[in-house]
Amino acid sequence: MLKKLLFSTGLMSVMLPTAMAFAADDATPAQLQGAVDAVWVMLAAILVIFMQAGFALLEAGSTRMKNAGHVAGKTILTFGICAIAFWAVGFGLAFGDGNSFIGMKGFFVDGSEEQATAAFGSLSYSDVPIGIKFLFQLAFAGVSLAIAFGGFAERAKLSVYFIFSILFVIFIYPVAAHWIWGGGWLAGHGKQDFAGSTVVHLQGATAALVATLMLKPRIGKYNKDKTPNLIPGHNQVLSVLGVIILWIGWFGFNPGSTLSAMGDGFFGYIAMTTNLAAAAGGVAAIVVAWIYFGKADIPSMLNGVLAALVAITASCAFVTVRDAVIIGAVAGILTFFTAQWFEKAGIDDPIYAFSVHGIAGIWGTLANGIFATPELVEKVGVGKPGLLYGGGLEQLGVQALGIFTTFVFVLVVSFIILSILKVTIGLRVTEEEEVVGLDLSEHGSYGYPEQMKKSAGGNSASF
Repeated sequence: MLKKLLFSTGLMSVMLPTAMAFAADDATPAQLQGAVDAVWVMLAAILVIFMQAGFALLEAGSTRMKNAGHVAGKTILTFGICAIAFWAVGFGLAFGDGNSFIGMKGFFVDGSEEQATAAFGSLSYSDVPIGIKFLFQLAFAGVSLAIAFGGFAERAKLSVYFIFSILFVIFIYPVAAHWIWGGGWLAGHGKQDFAGSTVVHLQGATAALVATLMLKPRIGKYNKDKTPNLIPGHNQVLSVLGVIILWIGWFGFNPGSTLSAMGDGFFGYIAMTTNLAAAAGGVAAIVVAWIYFGKADIPSMLNGVLAALVAITASCAFVTVRDAVIIGAVAGILTFFTAQWFEKAGIDDPIYAFSVHGIAGIWGTLANGIFATPELVEKVGVGKPGLLYGGGLEQLGVQALGIFTTFVFVLVVSFIILSILKVTIGLRVTEEEEVVGLDLSEHGSYGYPEQMKKSAGGNSASF
């Protein structure tokens, strides 16, 4: 029996490559390229969707034990809502044919090439099937939404997550996505945002900032004299694992945005700039934290890595490797100091969403207007070189225009939506519910039931 099994296995190992060779001989070069590109973009989409696991671990680890189940669980909930809303409406608004402001076709994506030809002209530069393109762009929208909810952490009602998820994916995210990636007016000006420092990160961070301001600080965060108290996350190991997953997921985010694995392997160059920027951001952040605090602060290092990844997302395909290291290091330093400033200013941002994704997103977008090289601009085919490479101030001005208009749009619309929710259903849980923890008050059980039972005789607010 064993001999037969070994013989069969050996025979298959010989025949399979031969069969694949015959299949390859029957396929045209264009069909082979299409197949390789489709698999590449599908893999990239999976990597970016897997970033939701990174957000769940990072945010749960960065918040208190009594809210851990809620913070992790809402990641599944909100991505599910995002997927349905983006399929029904958001993808068409972002990438459907329309005018310079918004798409007006391609709702309820059916995955057919007929719909792709009739409605998605802005995506016609790639032969990847429209269903895979949808999944890839859905992953980006899901990341932006996850960033936005960082500003809601530990005090927002679960019902607010439901409603804001739908409205963000329909009325906020697709608009700037269309302006920049869907053939809108900023695309016409040559706005450079290769994988979404503005479209994904700045949009999510701006919504998070509005929520943070409207929800107001967590109980116990500030003293009567307005000095802040440290409310540490309950598990740094979870946070570290979350950042590692996000770092890996970014190789789908940035290199995957080539939408092709063919040609000269340009996606590999983008992966290199992405990785080196992240490394520089983490090292720079922990060094400045060490100088500032007198101790090497691990959360600051984690934020530095993420900030660098956010910053290089716009410029990964436009800048040299050396400049990518500079962009990442500056992002890590900027995020550290702005996080300290926001906290002292009375802005309680538990996940540092605006510092990491907003400030770094702004810096990364502007960096294109400074560091974009003529050779890489020509290769990508978007915009003009940056200030340091003979392009003058023109591209820097376009980048700044994209930042300003996106920030103002998201700020205003988020404020309107959250204001309506505040006067109707309310944004924040009651004081008693917040002290008990959202695991119990919103879901009826703790994420750490045994540990929380042990603390029941004490003050659960500290856990």
